[in-house]
Formats: sequence, structure tokens, C-alpha cells
Amino acid sequence: MKKVFNAYSSYYNLLYKDKDYVSEADYIVDLIKHHKPEAKKLVEFGSGTGKHALLFCEKGFQVNGVEPSAEMLKIAQSNSHTNLSFTHASIESLALAEKFDVATALFHVVSYLNENEELINSFRNIHKHLNEGGLFIFDLWYTPAVLSQVPEKRTKVTEDDHIKVIRNATPVNHWNKNIIDVIYDINVFDKENNEGYVLSETHNMRHFSIPEIELLAKLTGFEIIKTEEFLSGETPGPNTWGVCFVLSKV
Repeated sequence: MKKVFNAYSSYYNLLYKDKDYVSEADYIVDLIKHHKPEAKKLVEFGSGTGKHALLFCEKGFQVNGVEPSAEMLKIAQSNSHTNLSFTHASIESLALAEKFDVATALFHVVSYLNENEELINSFRNIHKHLNEGGLFIFDLWYTPAVLSQVPEKRTKVTEDDHIKVIRNATPVNHWNKNIIDVIYDINVFDKENNEGYVLSETHNMRHFSIPEIELLAKLTGFEIIKTEEFLSGETPGPNTWGVCFVLSKV
């Protein structure tokens, strides 16, 4: 996942400027308050540019953001808060002495874990970094939605005072692997220099069913205590692209 976001990092916040980080942070905090109200320490895997992490700090948590992309991490470290720190590591490689009450992996981070061994190792390492009864909260691409609403090519255009970005997303389906390669062709126009350039990245996204996560949880020392549509809290169905799971360390 580190290589995927290296070039992407320069335009990440611009591309997702309309993403409602505040509502997402409120949603996660509500889940934490319901299932583990005494929680104070939170580790966020795949923390990106640090927007969720900073919001969690502002809501009273001590947060360590874990990010494999050095470029994304550099942007995140511009956020300043007494209870906020960042670590350059992948989910598998993280090795901290401290433990946390809650772990999160938001914006489909788990879907970037394509291989079974990678998934098992990552979940086990998250388990290792949690206190007893700790929560692991994450969202991912949901197989029933992927199968009923086959991904199509999409174009997104966004800009600010300095640059204009046109991103074309082309999906390639690997049906027998439960993986979709999302090929991003990104056209960037620098308004100040009147120059343009193109970059391309492929994001390999795995989608999951609930029974798969149930099995993965049992293999790695967790139990599922909540499954719902991300943000809405509705029961997942064929139109639910993002499903949120709340796991508890056992």
C-alpha cells in the first residue's frame, strides 16, 4: 500500500476535499462510546494525511496514526496536537511497546490487504497492540454490492487556486480473487506555471463477505460484535458498498 499512495499524496486532500471527515469521526466515536466508553488510547492504521486522527484527538483521545507512505506521513505531521503522534509503518510491521484501547482502519484500508496471509498477519498484529477487550473498527468493500453493482469507469474533476486535477478511474475485475484493480489516470494542470503532467496508479481493492470476516476474526483472536452499513447504521445489503465491522479482542 505504501507505493500506491506515494505520488497520490500530493493531491489526496484536494481529491477528497468533499469527504465528511467530521461526520465519520463522530460516527466512530459513537461506536466507541457504546461498546467501550472507558477507551482513551486509539491507534489508527492507514491514517493518511491525518484528518481523522486529529479529529479523534479533539474528541479527547490519545492517538497514534500509523501510515506506510512517507509522503502521506509528511503531510499528516503538519497537524499539531498534544495527544497526536505518527508512526511510519505498515499494519504488519508495526512494533510498539504500548497497547491501545481501540484500533481503527478507515476508508477501506482493509480492502488494500489482498492476500490471505497479509490479512491474517495484519489482524494478529492489531490484536497484539490492543488491550484486553480492545476494539478494532474498520470499513471495507462489501462483496454483495460489488456483485450487484459492477464497478464502472468514473471521472472526477476538482481544483483549487493552484492546480486542477482530472482523475479517471477504470476498474478491472478479478472475479475469482474477489479483487478489483482500480486504475487511476490523473491529469494535473499547474495554474501558476501553466504546465500539465500525467501520473498513473493502480489500487488493488479486495471485497469481502460477512462470513469471510467472521472466519478471519476467529483465526486472529477477535469476535464480531457489530456489523452495519458505514455511517447509516443500516443492515448491509446489495446496495451497501461500505460495511463497518466492530471487533472485540478475546
